Amino acid sequence: MKIGIHGKEFTRQSAPFIQRIFEILSEHELFISAKFAAALKHPVFKKFRYTVYQPGDSVKHIERFISIGGDGTLLESVSHIGTAEIPVLGINTGRLGFLATISREETEHALAQVVNGSFTLDKRALLRLESSQDIFGKLNFGLNDFTIVKKDTSSMITIHTYIDGEFLNSYWADGIIVATPTGSTGYSLSCGGPLIFPRSGNFVITPVSPHNLTVRPIVVSDSSQISFKVEGRSKKFLVSLDSRIATIDSAIDLKVGKADFKVNLVQLEGQHYFKTLRQKLNWGLDVRN
Repeated sequence: MKIGIHGKEFTRQSAPFIQRIFEILSEHELFISAKFAAALKHPVFKKFRYTVYQPGDSVKHIERFISIGGDGTLLESVSHIGTAEIPVLGINTGRLGFLATISREETEHALAQVVNGSFTLDKRALLRLESSQDIFGKLNFGLNDFTIVKKDTSSMITIHTYIDGEFLNSYWADGIIVATPTGSTGYSLSCGGPLIFPRSGNFVITPVSPHNLTVRPIVVSDSSQISFKVEGRSKKFLVSLDSRIATIDSAIDLKVGKADFKVNLVQLEGQHYFKTLRQKLNWGLDVRN
């Protein structure tokens, strides 16, 4: 089996754990991202055979994909997979982990299930950005969210927002977030946005520090086309797609909609979105004790 692996730089203390992952997968044909390969400097990794792929290389030949790190690493893995829709498993060596949910203790069992095909797919929708000027090239999609925020000024910006061409609102705010259900547990949540079940077929538009406190997050269909015009005292603004950030000016037209492909997250037996919420958000626990 052809297996792709992407990970973040790790400490010397974590090397034995990474080594064990390679030992488990050593009988398979491994394809390692160039970024992760650069972190495999410890002598113990020299005995393993693998092929290094570069950013932008096609990975359509890969059958399974393993992300080793946190949610940020999994988002990077999604950018590597792109339209290939390869099943991806997130092993959590980071902190919270809404996407990378497999703990170190669960890793060996999880890898065995992935190799054997003993899993289901949790299909997650992505955002796709269209703009009048090329901003992110081929990586114009995101699993979590798209944001517009101010840059280099303490003044608010005004974001004129339209749904399918119909005027919604002019947001006077520090910025705005369009989040998928997957991204609803991220930046949008910290700005007061709701949690959205992954299969609900929605996006949420969440303002960042709005001037008018009656302006609240709004949930819209993910079949909507959401477009923006931005203005402010500063002529430069920041836009982001997941972890990718760029500077733009007010002359650029922006439109966000649903991508025509999905991310296939590996879901093992016993895993469920509600279980993840309970564990990560400590639902049902009395924090007074």
